[in-house]
Amino acid sequence: MSDISHHSQIWQHRTPRTRLMIWFGWLALVALFVWCWQIMTQSTIWAFVTDAPRQAADIGGRMFPPKWEYLPELMLPLWDTINIATLGTIGGVIMAVPVAFLAARNTTPSVAILRPIALFIIVASRSINSLIWALLLVAIIGPGILAGIVAIALRSIGFVGKLLYEAIEETDPRQREAIEATGAGAAQVLSYGIVPQVMPAFWGISVFRWDINIRESTILGLVGAGGIGLKLQASLNVLAWGQVTVILLLILATVVLSEWVSAKIRHAII
Repeated sequence: MSDISHHSQIWQHRTPRTRLMIWFGWLALVALFVWCWQIMTQSTIWAFVTDAPRQAADIGGRMFPPKWEYLPELMLPLWDTINIATLGTIGGVIMAVPVAFLAARNTTPSVAILRPIALFIIVASRSINSLIWALLLVAIIGPGILAGIVAIALRSIGFVGKLLYEAIEETDPRQREAIEATGAGAAQVLSYGIVPQVMPAFWGISVFRWDINIRESTILGLVGAGGIGLKLQASLNVLAWGQVTVILLLILATVVLSEWVSAKIRHAII
């Protein structure tokens, strides 16, 4: 009996080797954090950082009361912002639909060539922020609303294309096979076997992207791409903090309203 108890092993959640590896892993993570922190803060002027709360309180005091008489001047730029988001979304969706069908495995004519090209377009669009697109387009076609519309459209291709091609790949193949069994051609199979299944997802994705574009288009004016961002940039340049407050509150109200409209439309569709 004593011999059995002598050779019995005590169960442990982790072996000593595993615990040692975990300990070294945490040590390496802390060392990496310290190294990254030193790199990020090597040019930081800490006197400015410690003075930041006082500066924030000073600017906050200047922002109130809001200059409400400035509100009528913002209506046209706000309308431009909504148009930038709406037209940009429409343009992005129009370009994203064929890209999505080329990227989906069950609809692409060529898995080896066309699908990688379509996926590259989607990744390229998603990897470049709309503000960067706007900077490039302002330099190419000049400042104004057109640059903002094209920037929003190019940014929307990746978002809409990715979600749409995933929805296409998730369609029920039995409906497609049933239509193929009737002798229908490729276009008919696409029209009657796939498109009806993805239409709810298509409308939901489009409305969701429009909601996102409303938010993104509000700041494109900071780089000269039109909209209410131009007014925000002008007010910041002259330190008109009362006007800045009105602009920020108007942007907030617009985003909240677009979120409500988007949610209602998606709920009605889905």
